[in-house]
Amino acid sequence: MTDNHHKNLATFIHLSTFSRFIIPFGNFIGPIILWSVNKDKSEFVDKHGKQAINFQISILLYAIIIGTISVPFFIFKLFDGLDVIDFHGFHNFHINVGEPSPLLYIGGGLGALAVIAFIIELALIVKASLMARDGKMYNYPLTINFLK
Repeated sequence: MTDNHHKNLATFIHLSTFSRFIIPFGNFIGPIILWSVNKDKSEFVDKHGKQAINFQISILLYAIIIGTISVPFFIFKLFDGLDVIDFHGFHNFHINVGEPSPLLYIGGGLGALAVIAFIIELALIVKASLMARDGKMYNYPLTINFLK
């Protein structure tokens, strides 16, 4: 049976990911510190700590992948029309406001995807912390288990 202290520790491990709004990389630092100090006290705290850290690493990995995929679209659009041999491309550089660029649609789609993913991430963190408070295990969806 898990006591209230261990439930509270597991809950605070999940909620410590919100420290990223105050401290850079707080979503990694907070859970890692709380987990590493308390992982030997309870298997319940150990499992929740690993889940929280794995989820944050997975989110970072997914963001890097999406960012890496989107960068070529911006680079190709920026350098479209530049002549490599005769480098006078910036003299007639202009933006056509009347005709939307495909970059606008791609960037807007990726931006909307990022906002939706951020809201889902916040909801999953809150759900995991509520499950930890109730003494239940929670496995984040689409999480890669780096720490086993």
